[in-house]
Amino acid sequence: MFNIAEKIAKEIGVKQEQVSAAVTLLDEGASVPFVARYRKEVTGGLDDTQLRTLEERLGYLRELEDRRQVILKSIDEQEKLTPELKTSIVQAETKSELEDLYLPYKPKRRTKAQIAREAGLQPLADSLLENPAQDPEQVAQDYFNEEKGITDSKSALDGAKQILMEEFAENAPLLSEIRHYLEEHAIVRSTVVAGKEDAGHKFRDYFEYSEQLSKIPSHRALALFRGRNESVLSLELVVDQNLLKDEKASNHAQYLIAKFANISDQGRPADSWLQTVVLWTWRVKLHNFFETELLGKLRETAELQAIGVFASNLRDLLMAAPAGKFTTMGMDPGLRTGVKIVVVDDTGKLLTQSTIFPHAPQNQWDSSIAKLATICELHKVRLVSIGNGTASRETDKLVAELMKKYPSLGLQKIVVNEAGASVYSASKLASEEFPDLDVSYRGSVSIARRLQDPLAELVKIEPKAIGVGQYQHDVSQSQLGKTLGSVVEDCVNAVGVDLNTASAPLLTYVSGLNKTLAQNIIRYREQNGRFSNRKQLTQVERLGPKSFEQAAGFLRITDGDNPLDRSGVHPETYSIVTKMLDKIQANIDGLMGNSSELKKLNAADFVEDKFGLPTINDILAELDKPGRDPRGNFKAAKFKEGVEKISDLSPGMALEGSVTNVTDFGAFVDIGVHQDGLVHISLMSDKFISNPREVVKTGDIVKVHVTEVDPKRKRISLSMVGPNPENAAPRGQSKDKSQRSSKTGRGFKPASQKPKKPTNTAFGMALADALKGKK
Repeated sequence: MFNIAEKIAKEIGVKQEQVSAAVTLLDEGASVPFVARYRKEVTGGLDDTQLRTLEERLGYLRELEDRRQVILKSIDEQEKLTPELKTSIVQAETKSELEDLYLPYKPKRRTKAQIAREAGLQPLADSLLENPAQDPEQVAQDYFNEEKGITDSKSALDGAKQILMEEFAENAPLLSEIRHYLEEHAIVRSTVVAGKEDAGHKFRDYFEYSEQLSKIPSHRALALFRGRNESVLSLELVVDQNLLKDEKASNHAQYLIAKFANISDQGRPADSWLQTVVLWTWRVKLHNFFETELLGKLRETAELQAIGVFASNLRDLLMAAPAGKFTTMGMDPGLRTGVKIVVVDDTGKLLTQSTIFPHAPQNQWDSSIAKLATICELHKVRLVSIGNGTASRETDKLVAELMKKYPSLGLQKIVVNEAGASVYSASKLASEEFPDLDVSYRGSVSIARRLQDPLAELVKIEPKAIGVGQYQHDVSQSQLGKTLGSVVEDCVNAVGVDLNTASAPLLTYVSGLNKTLAQNIIRYREQNGRFSNRKQLTQVERLGPKSFEQAAGFLRITDGDNPLDRSGVHPETYSIVTKMLDKIQANIDGLMGNSSELKKLNAADFVEDKFGLPTINDILAELDKPGRDPRGNFKAAKFKEGVEKISDLSPGMALEGSVTNVTDFGAFVDIGVHQDGLVHISLMSDKFISNPREVVKTGDIVKVHVTEVDPKRKRISLSMVGPNPENAAPRGQSKDKSQRSSKTGRGFKPASQKPKKPTNTAFGMALADALKGKK
């Protein structure tokens, strides 16, 4: 029988025993973060990435196995399950292969082929296929059956044709061969729907477009499907070999059908009829079948790629370095409605809120500065967090003047990405946290807190609303939600959570906890005060031994009864630390953070049956740097003075900015003009790169040069290799030149367009590459 553990082990390059052990732990309710961190001996050190892949493949293969059993039972009940067929079904490794095998036996409504068989035409079909030397018209006369409606040669031959078409179209080996060919060579062609040229102007690059199925990148595929969904584009799968530059070749899919059935045109009486059977098999039975399947597979693959991009960006955003626990002013900029300001203390607690009107039409500039100075002095504000929305640069300029006029305040200002703040402000969570606070001020609170600790604040927002994805609304929302949820879970547990200050949403993502347990922890805190040790978790309602085992190591308690509670050392291994202390005759305070004392310990001396060297080494690492935050040091971009809007930009200008989104085709950078600029992948490095993430990640601070500005279309082209595109990576090294595209997915030559002289821009260079590839 199909061995799931063995297959997964081969796919991720580990031993079958490791996979089996991990599967057992996951089936017992262990979380991926817990298994990766605290069960290394059991799994042989599988990390969280391997475990996530394992978990995903486990789900797919179990669904495959369940479907296999259903199919075997169905065919067996029909008394058609031969030993050979059973072997093929048992060995099938994909759902499509399994369904191909089941196709002839799948219960269905009466087909034309079944009706023809009932009319006694199966022998006619078999005879003509086996002996094309016969005259079809004459042989057909032997099968007339007025009762069944077979009154002439045409109706008899049509019935025989339906029988052969069905047999060919339901043959698993043939389907597999055609599928493999199409996956490699088929062309996807799109055309504009008549009358939609103006309404679908944004899809103009795809009005007459064709590209090999196997080479279409994720972002371009999703653009095509969006165009189809909006009834602007029509998509089709083309197998015409002429598109593959082989004008002499016939449709290769038909050739494969004919080859399978041993049909060839040798001038025999039945050859022409059999050729028609092949043609109809492809056009009527298989073309639509494969078009639906392969376009669906293209979309699925593109969605997975897009979800992967979103997940990577989200991980980088959540793992951005926190500015620290300082009293912070949050500012949600606005013009007519004013700038909404709040102050939160070092724990994120709201202290005050107010509104100032420094910008047009009120223009209360000086009084706004005076008011800000008073508030900052009263509450000892250290950080000022400014949202990057409308009037952001104007507000940034206001705070700069405040800092210059009142240097004694010791302020530091940072412009932060406010994506999702409005979603949080209108959420049920925000209304429960601030029932009496105006919605507009809740957004300012989120802006302030996300500077103090991005992870702790962003977990309150649905990941999809943070907006660091690529065609995020076009992908499977359930799959997107599941993947992003896993990313948040991994990030939260990698950093650890302060048990006494964490919000319910943050606690929800801790290994072993859920919404109910998170709320129960908050309620316990409200009723009993701060947790003084991890053992008290067992007193929380409904938090049993299993949940404690899963969660305890990721929950931190500072200034508690036991110094180990502020570290990542799990309570189950506290006894090992006690043995370490006895070994060197030290106390816990003298050991934690003391590298010289820790070097006196030999990890091998403390190995036990349950806990081996990996766990002992992890304990020593935690004792050396207890509760170490894996996030980096905080940095912020410095926007150029006087550059506040697109019209202030000019080619060649050097700027500093923050990467807000990384896609397959480049990175978007906030340079402080309310519109992110695109650094195309071809302008990210002086060396060839295949993925933008080789160079940057979301949140990075980068230096860029403006190469092109289009104020009308709100497009900004940037370069990370200097003001001259000639400094970019050598041309022609990409495996797929079409991947060098702009945000709209250009970089290829649409079928209907004549070659144009490329401009000296990211798009121009991508177009030049595409044109070279056509020659």
